[in-house]
Amino acid sequence: MKTYIPVIGLEIHAELKTKTKMFCGCLNDPNETRPNINICPVCMGHPGTLPVANKAAIEQMIKIGMAVGGEIPATSKFDRKNYFYPDIPKGYQITQYDVPFVFGGNLKGVQLTRVHLEEDTASSIHQKDATGNEVSLIDFNRAGVPLMELVTEPCIREVKQIGEFGRELQLLLRYLGVSDADMEKGQMRVEVNLSLGTIVDGELKFGTKVEVKNIGSFNMAERAAEYEIKRQREILEKGGVIDQETRGWNDPGQKTVSQRKKESSHDYRYFPEPDIPPIDLAKFDLRKLKAELPELPAQKRVRFADEYGLTAGQVEVLVFDRPLAGYFEEVVSELKTEVDESRVASREWKKMVQLAVNYLTSDLKGLMISAGIDDPAKTKVTAENLADLIILAADDKIGSRVAKDVLKKMFESGGDPNVIIKEQGLEQVSDEALLIPVCQQLIDANPGPAADFKEGKEAALQFFIGRAMGALKGKGNPAVLQKLFRELLTK
Repeated sequence: MKTYIPVIGLEIHAELKTKTKMFCGCLNDPNETRPNINICPVCMGHPGTLPVANKAAIEQMIKIGMAVGGEIPATSKFDRKNYFYPDIPKGYQITQYDVPFVFGGNLKGVQLTRVHLEEDTASSIHQKDATGNEVSLIDFNRAGVPLMELVTEPCIREVKQIGEFGRELQLLLRYLGVSDADMEKGQMRVEVNLSLGTIVDGELKFGTKVEVKNIGSFNMAERAAEYEIKRQREILEKGGVIDQETRGWNDPGQKTVSQRKKESSHDYRYFPEPDIPPIDLAKFDLRKLKAELPELPAQKRVRFADEYGLTAGQVEVLVFDRPLAGYFEEVVSELKTEVDESRVASREWKKMVQLAVNYLTSDLKGLMISAGIDDPAKTKVTAENLADLIILAADDKIGSRVAKDVLKKMFESGGDPNVIIKEQGLEQVSDEALLIPVCQQLIDANPGPAADFKEGKEAALQFFIGRAMGALKGKGNPAVLQKLFRELLTK
């Protein structure tokens, strides 16, 4: 039996975040709900109209190319791709064919073929009319919106790489500020090209490529690829032939369905766009655009691990949530201003940093999700006050349970944690004279666990500490409680 190897390439479109459309002055507003509002004779393809290229969109493409390490050519041009669909008002699409703005590049270990710029199509809406008949409507608000298309080499071999690459690209576009890349809003779309290859004379020979569209998420893309691998393998193992075609992903049925035979490039009759002259990229300030690039996700991962000693998991959580990462660094900066330099160089500092990560990614993030807030800077918890709370916890002036309660209060009403703790009497109790009666009472009330401890069962000690913390409403000092219970239980 032959061994079949998945050969996968991706085509990913993302709408660029510009003020106006690609070739006209209409607003590029993805949040517009009224149909056919942001349209004009240019984007509707009226005879006699002339397109003018959007400079901001081209600059965004250059930044994308720089971020992925691609080659920016000296000149580029636009081309016409001719095909007749209801969502193409001109009967052709202005796109790029042989001289895109970006050649090559690499992202997440996946080699890129090209990144080019084109105009988006209109939106098709399928619904029932007043009489119950199925109708298709066209909303041209999206027609002409600048659209980036990134094409990878067919170098992906594992299905899980599809999601990994897609999420990394989505993150990169958001860091660059060139696209929100929201798949739920159709701002980012994925197409999977897949064939099954075989080893012939020591080399991988590609099979017949099938393109899969109608994919609404990276998880769907992976499931579509898994289905296609299974479908194509079954056909080949029965001696059948794979048709080169475009298939659509049917999510309810969890399968792909045939849509049309796959076109080749000559079917589109590409030719240079006669109404737009070639783009001289030497006229763009490439040095300035390079300087405007932010710290990219891959760079941030390395720095966060080196500078803060975070685990790979902690780094990923912060890098994938840029507002949270920025807020984390604000908190750390506040900590540095509030503690002695000697403590920054000690083990205590690592404890404070870990507390900052934990409170942000767990406690504060949970409160934000419940309140529908996407940025910690929009909450009532200031970076300065969170740093104060972390210092209190690190210095064992409050326990973890109290710290969580105080953080919740800060989230609800704002304020200095020191004031909240004092007003509500939440200071940690470390006075042995106050704790000994509580400990003795618990020992007397629980002879079984007391006997277990005396027999060498350490778990019994944690039982008593837990009960004491409950009785003290989380205000007891765990280290002092542990010391006292050991002393009292060994008498």
